[in-house]
Amino acid sequence: MLTADLVPVRRRGDTLELRPLSGPVRERLLAAAQEFVAILADHAGRSRGELQQRWDDVPVEPTDFKLLKGLRKLLEDRCTFEPPPGVDPIALRRAVFTAAARRRRELGDTDALDAEAVIAEAAPALAGRAGAREPWLFADLTEHQALVRFDRVDAASLLATYDWSRKQAVLLRAVRVSVALLSPATAGARQLFRQLKFRRLLYTLARREEGGYTIEIDGPFSLFRSVTRYGLNLALMLPALDECGPWTLDAQIRWDKRPTDYRFHLEGGQDASAGAAPHFSEDVEALFTRLQKSARGWTVAPAEAILDLPGVGLCVPDLELRHPDCPEPFYLEVMGFWSRDAVWRRVELVQEGLPYRVLFAVSSRLRVSEKVLEDDLPGQLYVYKGTMVASQVLERLETMRATARDPGPLLSPPPDTRPAPHPAPVRAASPAHSPPPGARARASRRGGG
Repeated sequence: MLTADLVPVRRRGDTLELRPLSGPVRERLLAAAQEFVAILADHAGRSRGELQQRWDDVPVEPTDFKLLKGLRKLLEDRCTFEPPPGVDPIALRRAVFTAAARRRRELGDTDALDAEAVIAEAAPALAGRAGAREPWLFADLTEHQALVRFDRVDAASLLATYDWSRKQAVLLRAVRVSVALLSPATAGARQLFRQLKFRRLLYTLARREEGGYTIEIDGPFSLFRSVTRYGLNLALMLPALDECGPWTLDAQIRWDKRPTDYRFHLEGGQDASAGAAPHFSEDVEALFTRLQKSARGWTVAPAEAILDLPGVGLCVPDLELRHPDCPEPFYLEVMGFWSRDAVWRRVELVQEGLPYRVLFAVSSRLRVSEKVLEDDLPGQLYVYKGTMVASQVLERLETMRATARDPGPLLSPPPDTRPAPHPAPVRAASPAHSPPPGARARASRRGGG
């Protein structure tokens, strides 16, 4: 992926724009990309430094310098460079420099050091190889590492990847991102929502009055830590938007030392791919696998429903579980390391009459007790340490099945066909946030953490 310093932009007042890749600019980039790829194709076994030199020799327009540097960065990301096999450059340098120091002490005032004799004594394998000594002696330096593998790509595909990478690089400096899915395809929207959870992004999801969804996402520059990793996850989410139908994206970008942020706008969209595999985080994937092996009569599948939680907003559960003795589904939403505020909103919702049977899995780091919810309510908490245990999840589901009061009709048709109110959404906030004062007071009365 590109870094922000490799992306040429235009500043128009408080707006940030990418330099268009059209007309002569695109033609020049395509021609250069073809040259760069052709050079890589016959460079196997040669050094990175030599590759850089060969790329430098390709004639280009000076105004395209930053664009071409970005293309080269993407190509290098597809390469694997390694030092010569069986070479320990540190030990080799130590032997050569030690031998040279000893011989120099033995020289007279007018004598010259015989470099060939030093090499022959300390590193016989390098004797007679005057032009090839440096790559061996300094093989641990990146410029002397040799190309051993290239993940081939044609010039047109490289240019398409570069176009996406520029947009992703700008989002690495986002403070806040707002995405509007204008008329989302159901399968694509669900995959996007799973991507948001899979990448642990902090987001708010709500319906738009004119149809579709609005997603508010915290950017990496709104956080106090883990900026690099979080920014990468946000950038990697971007291509998933194109599977949702038409969309627009507006972001606040902290690009330079300017005291106020820039506005950045993107739009796009195409038909969704109906057969896309669900994206789960590692902990949810592991739990899903374990539940399939020890289901105890339950069937488990990736959840397809998008639930309206009155007073909370839209909920995208991770798993749907069904039991032959119960006609209605049970849902599992893994809240993981979200904020206590988000958990307490769900607790209050359950107590007020949740219209779905949902088990909310919450990390013990959020210091919330399962006892804050009575066993006969349709929603329950499962508090886990470290990793979620399938047997414990099934025990909680069995308790819910046996004791939960009937919550009434449970409706979960596709999100683009079911009318719904427009509740105030809940934000998947940072774990560092504290619950609201009212929730904290109620927690203390109930024995919550």
